Amino acid sequence: MMQPAAPAPEQALKTAALAAAAAGKPAPKTQAKSPAQKALEKLGLRRDIDLALHLPLRYEDETRIVRLVDARDGEVVQFEGEVVHSEILIRSRRQLLVTVDDGSDTCVLRFLNFYPSHQKTLSVGARVRVRGELRGGFLGREMMHPHFKLAGGELPGALTPVYPTSAGLPQVYLRKAVLSGLARADLSETIPAPFLSQNMPQRLSSLREALQFLHHPTPDVALQTLEDRSHPAWQRLKAEELLAQQISQLQARRVRAAMRAPALNGPVMRGTHCTLQDQLLERLPFRLTNAQQRVGLEIEVDLKKRIPMHRLLQGDVGSGKTVVAALAAARCIDAGWQCALMAPTEILAEQHFSKLISWLEPLGITIARLSGSQKPKERRQMLALIESGAAGLVVGTHAVIQDKVVFKNLALAIIDEQHRFGVAQRLALRSKMTEGGQEPHLLMMTATPIPRTLAMSYYADLDVSTLDELPPGRTPIVTKVVNDARRDEVVARIQAQIAEGRQIYWVCPLIEESESMDLVNATQTHAALSEALPDVLVGLLHSRMPVAEKKAVMSLFTEGVMAVLVSTTVIEVGVDVPNASLMVIEHAERFGLSQLHQLRGRVGRGAAASACVLLYSTGDAPRLGEVARARLKAMVETGDGFEIARRDLEIRGPGEFLGARQSGAAMLRFADLETDAALLAWAREVAPLMLNQHPELAERHVLRWLGGKADYLKA
Repeated sequence: MMQPAAPAPEQALKTAALAAAAAGKPAPKTQAKSPAQKALEKLGLRRDIDLALHLPLRYEDETRIVRLVDARDGEVVQFEGEVVHSEILIRSRRQLLVTVDDGSDTCVLRFLNFYPSHQKTLSVGARVRVRGELRGGFLGREMMHPHFKLAGGELPGALTPVYPTSAGLPQVYLRKAVLSGLARADLSETIPAPFLSQNMPQRLSSLREALQFLHHPTPDVALQTLEDRSHPAWQRLKAEELLAQQISQLQARRVRAAMRAPALNGPVMRGTHCTLQDQLLERLPFRLTNAQQRVGLEIEVDLKKRIPMHRLLQGDVGSGKTVVAALAAARCIDAGWQCALMAPTEILAEQHFSKLISWLEPLGITIARLSGSQKPKERRQMLALIESGAAGLVVGTHAVIQDKVVFKNLALAIIDEQHRFGVAQRLALRSKMTEGGQEPHLLMMTATPIPRTLAMSYYADLDVSTLDELPPGRTPIVTKVVNDARRDEVVARIQAQIAEGRQIYWVCPLIEESESMDLVNATQTHAALSEALPDVLVGLLHSRMPVAEKKAVMSLFTEGVMAVLVSTTVIEVGVDVPNASLMVIEHAERFGLSQLHQLRGRVGRGAAASACVLLYSTGDAPRLGEVARARLKAMVETGDGFEIARRDLEIRGPGEFLGARQSGAAMLRFADLETDAALLAWAREVAPLMLNQHPELAERHVLRWLGGKADYLKA
């Protein structure tokens, strides 16, 4: 039977401090933290429950001894035997060779790194217990750097856990710390029993039973159920985790429902019966799609309420999110309030500014532009327009949230490519409203469609609007995967496109040479293409260029003067050049799937047939890795952003979609949104019941699983 673990040093100090206080004595001095304690904190293991929830990566079976004659090469086995030979060989390097005989066969233990203690324990005549991977060798069967100790003592009754760790944190120390935390942690049930049986896919054990089993499973368990996390003990943990996440999302939504925002009901007197929205629609050179009309109405309904809108507008590349944002801004300004639009890069902010100026300025709306590269005089003018309220719309980068920016009456904040902003940045924009303690309405936009399971989980606190229809006239983009060895053929394709009056993007992953990554960079590619196309203006664009130079290059390309633009991923979003018909992506195997889709979306914006060439290189490897091949295959097979998003979720998990929403602190460690859809459905059903019927248990449950991570939902 397992004995209770001794109190950890931190717990002992706390107890001593309380005892000293009760006796009227000064508390004992806190000792300096050991490297191992610091390593624990680095892993986020501060509370007893953190240790209890720090689950093994894998397990080692030290519960049985096998005979060497019965073991197969490639197996990880444990055997006992007598050391019959030990020597140090000096060939290309020193190595310790030890021969062990278990009575059925012999095995050579080979150590390339060893200490005198190794030689002492493995001296001739010693009886030892050895565990490692058995393989054939020049001297017969052997093990490389196996675990070993003197034989004797009882075999453990459970599999030995191997935990995720970091430098300075040995497994032996971590096992003791986890065992100690598991013994002390409050694992009392926070989910009422009726909820656990309510639409639950299978009967689950208690939380304590589940954790004790997963830390020390019995040797008769099917290892596959531990590895694929289908064992009932794993199911219990995943159910708890998903429920904590759903409760925290619901709490965030309810907190927001208690806040107040300006109700943007109708226009102030402008000397006309026609609203700004109507005037904008009349001036647009195109008709809205059905999807844009539907989403516009959803936003309009939200803006009329006193509850702050908290809506995510998702739409594939080129689906027309900017015009929907412009209509929302027009409604806000028409009601006598200000609107701010924040974009992650100056290029994207400039693109928005140019479009919105052309649409809204003829309607009498003043638009202020803010960026980090502005000259002081222009910046002072913009700040004065914003503070006085003369600027109805403010468009900019992170500069919008700086302390010197004071709005007269901000009522709507629009954040484009929201996953590129951190929580603090989004909160800072919302805090720019100072009117009567109200909150601004918030519209977040993303060109990365969110898979349904992800929206149900990580975005459950948001209302999600979807633009699932592209404007008419968009041409399908043909995608080709081409080996880098055929680069000359790609250049010939470029020459043919230029001859037809078309323009080309060539995207590279790096700006300058890198010693660590042998990638063709933007500056080299620019020079090579300039030489191959002597009569063509080839431009270069990257993030380290001065802003004025970037603008000049983009202007030349947009106006059609420049035929080829070599760029890094700064053109990933927002750039709209209808005449560009070919996108070449260098080292496409290095890009994420959603990023490849975003880049591809820069072409196919006009009537001309468009193509995307994914240039890949395997380097010294015989072929591409599995993940890279899956990405490129998906790009060829589909141009549907929602299908791309679904496959990306399969390949890389939710991190790519969440970006900075959780500031790198993923709120799901154990559950998988694809395989655990049934548990997610259960959690969504139970979360409101927990909050309504058992609010204290719900609060404890969230604190246990998320700690302070739930704060990220505020943005």
